[in-house]
Parts: sequence; C-alpha cells; structure tokens
Amino acid sequence: KIEGHGTSRIHIQGVASLHGCTHQVVADRIEAGTFLCAVAAAGGDVVLKHGRMDHLEAVVEKLRDAGAKVTAVDGGVRVQSQGRLKAQSFRTTEYPGFPTDMQAQFMAINAVAEGVATIRETIFENRFMHMQELVRLGADIRVEGKSAIIRGVEKLTGAQIMATDLRASAGLVLAGLVAQGETIVDRIYHIDRGYENIEEKLSGLGARIRRSA
Repeated sequence: KIEGHGTSRIHIQGVASLHGCTHQVVADRIEAGTFLCAVAAAGGDVVLKHGRMDHLEAVVEKLRDAGAKVTAVDGGVRVQSQGRLKAQSFRTTEYPGFPTDMQAQFMAINAVAEGVATIRETIFENRFMHMQELVRLGADIRVEGKSAIIRGVEKLTGAQIMATDLRASAGLVLAGLVAQGETIVDRIYHIDRGYENIEEKLSGLGARIRRSA
C-alpha cells in the first residue's frame, strides 16, 4: 500500500504479507543514452530494444538539435545519423534535466561536431578529467571553472588514453570509435562497473573493437 506517485512525498503502509508478480526491469537510461550517442557520432541506423524515450528526453532533444533522428518505435528507440553533427551546448542538472552521467559521451560528440559548444557541469566536481584524454586524440577543448568549451574538429586521431572514471571511459570509447587509426583505452575496469560486455554490443553494430588482456 503505497501512495504519492508523482509527488515529493511517498506514504507507505505496511501489510501482513506480499504476493508474487511478474515485472520487467526498466532499461538503464544511461546505457541507452550511451548507445544513442555512439550511433549519433559514428553514424548508422540502430534500434535500442526496451529503450525509453521518456527517460531520456533531455539527451534526445540535444541529439535531435545536433542533427540525429531519434524516434520511438514499438518496443524501443530508433536512432539514425549520417554526416557531421552540429555542436550543442548544455548544462547538467537533476532529472529530468541533462544527466551528468551523459556529459562525457556528449563531449565526445561535440569534439567532432561542427561549431563550438559549452558544457557546464553543475553536479559533480572534477568531472572533466576525460578532457585531457580527448585532447590526446586531437580534440580542441579547454576548461574554465565549471565549464568546458569544445571547438569541434574534423577528425580525431587514435592514441593510447586512460579511463579516469565510469562515464569518462564510455566517452573515450565513443571518441575511439570515430577517431582515425587505433585507439587504446587503458584501465577499462571502470567501464565494467556500468556496462556489460560493451565491446560485444558495439561489435554487433559493426564497430572494430576488442578487449585485450
């Protein structure tokens, strides 16, 4: 007996016993958003099964503004992208705003997009550690306080880079997908905290990616 859905307070009244039911686990919105950004950056036409548009409205809006086509389909979300995207500025904030956990992935998009974008991080300090690693790939990024200014370049070039945290590692993998040449991402134990077999899923989409010892 739970009341208060959609409000700031939830009231729970205990009961003597509970009974079983069938429930489908909600898809992880950050994993879904990461794959949306991967397709948007590298190009392609992909359907994310069980993806929820209503959980990713802020990210979807920015992807659409950038030039990707994102639509709800039966049982998931479809993303289509072709050609160079347009840089998008945003500010991270609490749900349902733009999630801080999607900031690094979108920075990778902006790194190769057309134009200049500003990302303002308002949730976590030191959340721009991946910026230096993107610069190693040829990105044009500078940090001013809580903001990162990204000037899109036509191409990134593969290099050996290091993952600094979970979401940063996802952003670096996305950058590696669009970089020319081979990119090696070290310390991938970070990415395993939030993604299951990400290299297998990306390989299934046609990416040339593998895990090495």
